[in-house]
Amino acid sequence: MVAIIDYGMGNNGSILNMIKAIGGNAVVTSDPDVIDKVDKIILPGVGSFDNGMLNLAKRGLTPILIDKVIHRKTPVLGICLGMQLMTKCSGEGVTTGLGWVDAETVRFRFGEENKRLKIPHMGWNTIRVLRESNILFKNIGTETKYYFVHSYHLVCNNQEDVTSTTFHGYEFASSFESGNIMGVQFHPEKSHKYGKNLLMNFLGI
Repeated sequence: MVAIIDYGMGNNGSILNMIKAIGGNAVVTSDPDVIDKVDKIILPGVGSFDNGMLNLAKRGLTPILIDKVIHRKTPVLGICLGMQLMTKCSGEGVTTGLGWVDAETVRFRFGEENKRLKIPHMGWNTIRVLRESNILFKNIGTETKYYFVHSYHLVCNNQEDVTSTTFHGYEFASSFESGNIMGVQFHPEKSHKYGKNLLMNFLGI
C-alpha cells in the first residue's frame, strides 16, 4: 500500500488515478495511523515552500513522516514541491525544510544570454539519466521527456545523489536518489507512458 500524503497542496487525484491505472494500491491520507501501516510513501506538492512545511506541521504529519522515512527507511518519492521540501531550505522562503537530502532549493537565475527564457519552466522537457543503475529509471531509457511546472530547482551538495539532469537555460538536477529517499522535479502523473513506467519502478521496490 502506498500513502499519497494529503497536506492540502498536492495533485493527489491524478497521482492516485495513475497508480490505479498501473495496478497499484494507494490511498490519499493525512491520517498518521494510516501512514504508519503503509510500505511506501509519495509526497506530492504544488505551491510555495513555506506553506508546504507549515501545512505538514499543522496536520501533524512531520513526526510520522520522519519516523517512517528516516528511522524505518520506508521508500518515499517526492514530486515537484514534495521533492523540494526534502531539502534543507529554499530561496523561496525562510522555513527550514525536512533536510532528508543534502541540498538546497534555488530559483532559476538566467544571464543576459537567456533572459528571454520563461519562469516558471513549464511543459515537456528531456531528462538525461546519469546512471542506469538507479531505481526510478530502470528500463526506461537514458533520454526521455517528462512534464515540468516549476520556478525553483534543487542544488545537491553530493553530486552522487543526482540521477538525472534537465536543461532550461542551464543543467539542473531533475531527480535524485539517496537510499530510500527519492525525488523528481517533474510530474510523472502528467507524463504519460514514461511517468507510468517510473511509478511502476517505485511500486516495485
